Amino acid sequence: MEDLRIGVIGLGLRTSLARAAHRPGRGSVVAALCDSDPAVLKRQAGTFEAEFLTEDYRELLGRDDLDAIVVNTPDDTHERLAIDCLRAGKAVYLEKPMAITVEGCDNILRAARESGTRLYVGHNMRHMGVVRLMRDIIGKGVIGEPKTVWVRHFVSYGGDYYFKDWHADRTRTTGLLLQKAAHDLDVIHWLAGGYTTRVNALGDLMLHGDLPRRAPGTPRPEGWLQEYEWPPTSRTNLHHVVDVEDVSVMNMRLDNGVIAAYQQCHFSPDYVRNYTVIGTEGRLENFGDGPGDTVKVWNTGPSGYRDDCDIAYKVPAAQGSHGGADVEIVTEFLRFVREGGATDTSPVAARMSVAAGYMATMSLRDGGMPYDVPGLDAGLAAYFDNGQVEPGGAAGQ
Repeated sequence: MEDLRIGVIGLGLRTSLARAAHRPGRGSVVAALCDSDPAVLKRQAGTFEAEFLTEDYRELLGRDDLDAIVVNTPDDTHERLAIDCLRAGKAVYLEKPMAITVEGCDNILRAARESGTRLYVGHNMRHMGVVRLMRDIIGKGVIGEPKTVWVRHFVSYGGDYYFKDWHADRTRTTGLLLQKAAHDLDVIHWLAGGYTTRVNALGDLMLHGDLPRRAPGTPRPEGWLQEYEWPPTSRTNLHHVVDVEDVSVMNMRLDNGVIAAYQQCHFSPDYVRNYTVIGTEGRLENFGDGPGDTVKVWNTGPSGYRDDCDIAYKVPAAQGSHGGADVEIVTEFLRFVREGGATDTSPVAARMSVAAGYMATMSLRDGGMPYDVPGLDAGLAAYFDNGQVEPGGAAGQ
């Protein structure tokens, strides 16, 4: 089996995905790199021994020696880059979120359908051990039929990860209720078995709005993402534009009747996602979200508080970034490029997580007014549900 030849656009924080895809002699090799920063490009070239380097992604599109392209660029560039790659006939791994608007997502989906080129969206949490464990528990009926899902997202490094670069600018992200929450909204949909149809949300820029910012054009501070300030009020050197919310709460009604809630805070002392799923016969809750942590189930009762639970499940061991999810999702992507067919990730689901986050952000900035989430065109939905071939064709061809 010859190695698939992969091009990578964007060598920032998600370069871990490119490293996971670089498997010379084992199925895939990163053969071309693109980044707008020549210093980053030069530094990363040795990591991959890439044969082709460029600062202009368009130079990758006409190369017949590339089978697929990984797009790891800032969110506001996803729509343009993904569409150009798809139209050039290059299978695409597009990092989440798919785009920063509902319209942008739909434009990408249409381009994939019209070109017949394979599209894969990087919602790697579907490959995290804790998420797969919770889904397995639900699938076995241990807590009955899910009826409500609650998620609390504590983001201790929020001020560093999201307020010192482009993430803090809503023109680049729409907001963190889309950018950061896209993962969790996708997981809520996956666990609950439905998509959000109506939202309302509240939020504010509570802490980071008044902290010292860098002047436009000033580089990020030395030690960025290696040294963290505490307490959060001591943070400095924020991005020159800070206009996204650092606290948000969101309520959702799904198309199958499930009610869900999501909460996000970017000045918590800890960094963890906490899920609670309540079904007709019990509830589950995760305590920690990494390998070796625990998902507890209570499915007898009624009772008062019980720390010991009825069943305790351990999150399985894993290696690599994001609890092993990056390696697993790249493996699925590479198989999809070769063979097509069904995948655990879903471009439709990726679009629906953006749609929920986008409309929730509109609600948040409209005083909590409820908003309906626009549905996806039936023809597009059918195309992707059929394995990215037109209905009537054989999936995976």
